[in-house]
Amino acid sequence: MNNNPVYTNDLINESSPYLLQHAHNPVNWYPWGDKALQKASAENKMLIISIGYAACHWCHVMEHESFEDVEVAKIMNENFICIKVDREERPDVDQVYMTAAQLITGRGGWPLNAMALADGRPFYAGTYFPKDKWMNMLAYFVDQQQKQPEALQKSAEQVTKGIHATEHVVFTKKEKTFSISDLDKQFETWKPNIDFTRGGENRAPKFPMPSAWQYLLHYNYLGNNEEALKAVTVTLDNMAMGGIYDHLQGGFARYSTDANWHVPHFEKMLYDNAQLVTLYAQAYQATKNPLYKKTVYETIDFVKQELTSPEGAFYASLDADSEGVEGKFYVWTKEEVDNVLGDDAAIFSAYYNITAAGNWEHGNSILLRNETDVAVAEAFKITVEELKSKIDAAKVKLMQVRNSRIKPGLDDKILSSWNALMITGYAKAYRVFGEEAFLNAAVTNANFLLKKAIAADGEMTRNYKNGRSSINALLDDYAFTIAAFIELYQATFDEKWLTEANKITSYTLEHFFDASSGMFFYTHNQYADLIARKMELSDNVIPSSNSEMAKNLFLLGHFLNKDEYISKAKQMLINVEADVQRNIYFYANWGMLQALFTSPLYEVAIMGDDFKNRRQQFDEHYLPTVILLGANAASKIALLEDKLVQGQTMIYVCRDKTCELPVGEVEEALWQIGK
Repeated sequence: MNNNPVYTNDLINESSPYLLQHAHNPVNWYPWGDKALQKASAENKMLIISIGYAACHWCHVMEHESFEDVEVAKIMNENFICIKVDREERPDVDQVYMTAAQLITGRGGWPLNAMALADGRPFYAGTYFPKDKWMNMLAYFVDQQQKQPEALQKSAEQVTKGIHATEHVVFTKKEKTFSISDLDKQFETWKPNIDFTRGGENRAPKFPMPSAWQYLLHYNYLGNNEEALKAVTVTLDNMAMGGIYDHLQGGFARYSTDANWHVPHFEKMLYDNAQLVTLYAQAYQATKNPLYKKTVYETIDFVKQELTSPEGAFYASLDADSEGVEGKFYVWTKEEVDNVLGDDAAIFSAYYNITAAGNWEHGNSILLRNETDVAVAEAFKITVEELKSKIDAAKVKLMQVRNSRIKPGLDDKILSSWNALMITGYAKAYRVFGEEAFLNAAVTNANFLLKKAIAADGEMTRNYKNGRSSINALLDDYAFTIAAFIELYQATFDEKWLTEANKITSYTLEHFFDASSGMFFYTHNQYADLIARKMELSDNVIPSSNSEMAKNLFLLGHFLNKDEYISKAKQMLINVEADVQRNIYFYANWGMLQALFTSPLYEVAIMGDDFKNRRQQFDEHYLPTVILLGANAASKIALLEDKLVQGQTMIYVCRDKTCELPVGEVEEALWQIGK
């Protein structure tokens, strides 16, 4: 960092690392807020709204080419009020202007650059612009404003109208019973797009999309569909073996640029790794594949080492770039590996596809696997145990060298929604593998959110850094926190977590729910100051906040005996049913809710002093149609009332408020469930 910067703008007072990266640009950037909008109105200037995030490679490129250029900055400063937005802090702002870009150009991405009137209504939006095109576009709109301002007004009206029309949900009034045939049809529609050889979809780039494979795990459980399970295992195997996975330290990159999971876009995001911990843990439950357990443990180790704050909160991401070069921190030349490993270099290079020419660019190789341990061991005439020992020792040596390199930049802001996803990952991993350290990390972070992000009435904040929060929470913050606390309850049977989940749900219903559509707005009713109050419906790399809220209502309705919650969840699903049927890949979290409505949900109550051990025995099995409750003392939860038998641990399998005769052993309860 330059200690005597020539330029300093209003971003200097922000906490977001992405915004601070631009605080010494010659562009007079402002953060999103009243100050910038009022200034634009007072000076009758257009807005430039430039949106990105810290780990975004092309955001850095555009900054270097254009926003650090004095000539470009002069045009921007004289004719526009320039606003920088961290999309991870303000996804509500990003949603509005991303919709504009998609309406205008048919595509989206980051950096996202929108041109708008002083009141925020956009008339143009696009993604990355090289310097010459950016300057030409700025000059064009400056000329337009001077000569034909009414044309800009008309464009802004049309685009804003289009933004309001997207994701418009109509309350669909009908009776609907969901069945396995609905899921069968959805899978048949999706199947031609699945890559059954390399995993994922038949496309490049490839994103992990954890909820899609969680859905297929659930579908296979209900329908015993071998193709669905193969789609999951092929995807998980190839991701864990591919270059998208960091074979030295653990953790996944954001996506693969190719169809084989070989070449990652090297940034590592908390939200991906959190969800992938959950997915691989569930897949281990279902398959007992040791690769999945190894992947969970290594990914959690990465999160612990690189993305965990001293307070037990979780940072947002690691950049793709170091020293201005994408992937430099992670790749190796054959010569480097030979120098570090000596005699063992040949085995390591064969194991991870390191070649003299390189398997990537500029003679560099990305660590990735194509062969099984058995095949490599046979090729070198050693045992699999000897191979593993040599590979593990080599990884330690290479990590020592890698740690001496300049690390990618850390985005150390703490986002409530992403932290909640990681709580769920840790809690799920604890339930599956029984590691107390996993549970401790989940509880520590949940208590952090209670202390720093959640008020007594359930209102939340979105961000935290340097002891302060500055942004009102959005629906995903509430939705994923509720889901995390439901998971944490099942991991601990501490009723505090159900109480907190219900409190936050009540607050969300009061301030986000739209009775006319039966859905939730993305923004709080008291802080809805954008040109459109949008609803987030389709699932993507992170599930949509509406689908997560619908699942929460379904589950809490069963835990707390609230039929009105279950009715709301069903109505939400009915509202989007046509979209779920048409494109399950982008409605997979909705699909999991649909699967829950398809078959009976079993409420399993474990009462007595040995409840923890019994819970662990249940969690050896993949049981997506089971929710667990338990206590070793009297409880006010309806399903647990009057079920404690002194001196015994009993298991009650219940369904639709009716319980089977209690049993003492997990195997007997599984038989009652039909497993």
